[in-house]
Amino acid sequence: MIEIRFHGRGGQGAVTAAEILAKAAFKDGKYSQAFPFFGVERRGAPVMAFTRIDDKPIDLRYQIYNPDYVLVLDDGLLNVVDVFSGIKDNTEVIINTETFEGSGEHTVHSIDATGVALDMLTNGFKVTADGVVSVNNNTDTNKTFEGEGFEFGTPCWGPSNEKHSNA
Repeated sequence: MIEIRFHGRGGQGAVTAAEILAKAAFKDGKYSQAFPFFGVERRGAPVMAFTRIDDKPIDLRYQIYNPDYVLVLDDGLLNVVDVFSGIKDNTEVIINTETFEGSGEHTVHSIDATGVALDMLTNGFKVTADGVVSVNNNTDTNKTFEGEGFEFGTPCWGPSNEKHSNA
């Protein structure tokens, strides 16, 4: 199972990104789950969102405490939230920043995703996560995300196109 934790601020799209990734994985024939966690519901407040992807049904119904990937959408959160909490030795941490001067304690990849996104909008390029979901399904998901009945919360979807639950 792959577990991904997103850190962002309300309105930046962390919850939407988690949902899009889960739906793209589902379209690739995998089981997936995505859900948000946030306190005060206001624009700019710190939020977390989670995605699980597996080849088998997912029965877990709780936050991701030891993620395989951590994505930080706003480097300003590094002074507010412990984004490194619970990471494993092999956790990939990706921070949206032009530069990151870490302590060297953790392996961190910095990418100017905001700059890349602006370049993509300007030049019309399309990208997707390498090896996690296919380009076609990620593109289709982005085009059709709204209004397809994909629920926010803790649904778990599988290749049989059925909603699974622990009920």
